[in-house]
Parts: sequence; structure tokens; C-alpha cells
Amino acid sequence: MRQFRVEHLFIFPKLPNLTLLSSVRMIRAVLPHLRARGGGAILAVTSSSVKEPNDILLMSNVMRSGVTSLLKSLSRQLASEKIRVNNLIPGHIFTGRVQALDELRANKMGRTVAEERAWQEGQIPWGRYGRTEEFGRAGAFLLSDAASYITGETLIVDGGAMKTVW
Repeated sequence: MRQFRVEHLFIFPKLPNLTLLSSVRMIRAVLPHLRARGGGAILAVTSSSVKEPNDILLMSNVMRSGVTSLLKSLSRQLASEKIRVNNLIPGHIFTGRVQALDELRANKMGRTVAEERAWQEGQIPWGRYGRTEEFGRAGAFLLSDAASYITGETLIVDGGAMKTVW
């Protein structure tokens, strides 16, 4: 496990702008429109690190947890205006980013990319990476009227990989 070092503090000032403040700006931009139409839904995509912090992404863990806390707080504040606020967390969804990470891990572990992917998929109870359309359908549900009484929630789309209870 990589240990916290003083030099991590030097990158810290840049991170709020990339994660937390970008979420604040997005919400500020959309709120007038949602209010004008009498309600709606806000959905953010964060990271599994808000439920299970990643040992090598210390500062990212802090920022993404801040976004999740912001969303939860806003869900309560905006409920009276019929504005729902939720959070969506991807697990291993088969994207270019996940493929690149598989390549990096494969090189580091001395495996082929196919071996690395097989190992990663073996860690997922569903036995495979998620598909982008599966993740998209979860988001579409949270934004739809079918989720009209769901607010302040964080939905994990990961094939059962995370071990968290809540």
C-alpha cells in the first residue's frame, strides 16, 4: 500500500476544482432550469471509492466523498422543490479506461491483458465486466419518473463486486 507523503499536499489544491467544484458548477447551472419546470432530477457519477476507498487514490477518495456528501445534503434541501438528487457509482464497466487499466495492471503483474481481465472478472460475483448500456439504463432509471420517490441515494452498478453493506 502506498503511504501518504507530504508531496500529496501539493496536488491537493488542484483536486477540488476537478471534482467537487465541477459538480457544484454543474448543479448551479441546471438548478434554475429545474426550478422553472417545477422539479426534475440531478444525477452525478462518482466512484466506488466513496464506498470503499482506494489505497492508491487518497486525494481522489477525499474529493469524491465530498461530492457524495454534497449530493446527499442537496437531496434534502431540494426535495421541497420536487428536485431529486442521486449518485451513480460504476464498478468495472467495459470502457476504454477500464481496458487501459487492465493493460497497466497486466504489465505490472507480468500477465497478458487477457489474463488480467480474466482475473478481474473473477473478482466480480456476476463473473464479467458490466456493459455501458447496463450502466446507462441504471442512470436512465434514476432520472425517470419510475424513480420519483428516490432521492439522496447512491446506486452501485458493479455486478455485486463491492462488499459494502450500505
